[in-house]
Amino acid sequence: MTLLETLPGIANVLRSPVADALNNVIRAAARLSEFNVADAEELVRYATRRSLMAQEEGDRLLAEVHAAQQKRLDRAADREKAQRAKARGKTKTVRPVKAVKAVKKVKVKKAAKAKKR
Repeated sequence: MTLLETLPGIANVLRSPVADALNNVIRAAARLSEFNVADAEELVRYATRRSLMAQEEGDRLLAEVHAAQQKRLDRAADREKAQRAKARGKTKTVRPVKAVKAVKKVKVKKAAKAKKR
């Protein structure tokens, strides 16, 4: 009997960080979850350890990933700032009211009573 058979659920605990990173990156690529830079770093470390990728190539790739992540964070901050400014602008906007001219009172003469015949 193996350890995996003896303790159910131990497979999740003993699972490789590379397998987790690979799953997370695939989910992010399918837009099922958010992209996590730590997952990309784990995969690049794995690839360089196994000589699947040169260290310089891994460094360049991670630099691109970090730059893209920072750009995305900056755009999100700009959108949030614009939304706050827009919300603030909506509450302060008041249209000016046109001045009302004074109306002169005109005396109306009473109509002459009709003479009785």
